Amino acid sequence: MQAVEFQAQVKDGHITIPEVYQRQFEGVVRVIILTQPHSTTPNLLDGLLDNPLAIPNFAPLTRDQSHDRY
Repeated sequence: MQAVEFQAQVKDGHITIPEVYQRQFEGVVRVIILTQPHSTTPNLLDGLLDNPLAIPNFAPLTRDQSHDRY
């Protein structure tokens, strides 16, 4: 059995095999489809890392302040 990996777009239920592989695969083939799950909830941390909030007069805590215990 021979296996190759490539990414393709599914259009109307069809996947096109890239030209470089078309002659290698003719007749009946075994197909395994893997997809990335689509999250319905946005990843807020990724969003903040990509677009940090601009807060006027913001000053991060010093090391001592962040370790202070009340």
